[in-house]
Amino acid sequence: MKNIVILISGTGSNMSAIVQRAKTQNWQARFNARVALVLSSTPNAKGLVWAKEHGLPTQVVDHRAFKEAPNPRSAFEAQLIQAIDPLEPHLVVLAGFMRILSPETTRHYEDRMMNIHPSLLPAFTGLNTHQRALDAGCKFAGATVHWVSEELDAGNIIDQAVVPILQTDDEHSLALRVLSAEHQLYPRVIEEHLKR
Repeated sequence: MKNIVILISGTGSNMSAIVQRAKTQNWQARFNARVALVLSSTPNAKGLVWAKEHGLPTQVVDHRAFKEAPNPRSAFEAQLIQAIDPLEPHLVVLAGFMRILSPETTRHYEDRMMNIHPSLLPAFTGLNTHQRALDAGCKFAGATVHWVSEELDAGNIIDQAVVPILQTDDEHSLALRVLSAEHQLYPRVIEEHLKR
């Protein structure tokens, strides 16, 4: 079985888009693949509620629980790996996972960890991507699915979705349209990967 582990921190809208595509396209029968775990870095993530309602296994590794550790990031990531590795994941999918992972962890999941970023990488890595695109006078924005590497938002690009920037756009309206594109792009990219 090709186990997919999805990591979230919030609403999990990309996670739910992936799960719905997995069900409608019957990934289990077609690709011997399943979403084996939804793991959140925050215990009150709305995405956990959705995942539980849809019968998915869930787990929380609360990053705040490690703040007293000598190295909080290492302690958090060690617990994360301990939760993920028993599933022998075919893919680890970052879907609104708001933690920057160390080089050690990204190397541990090299060529098995994907992320989606709300810009047309390599432009606008990091945060506030929509406002930065508007401020730069861009005519297009979009989303990028990429392999996770040691450098933030710099892994090899797998695919992108382009969204035109309208004259009437503000940060909120652009963000909504890019998010809608993400919901189409990410499940399709994962499905294409499973076909290989």
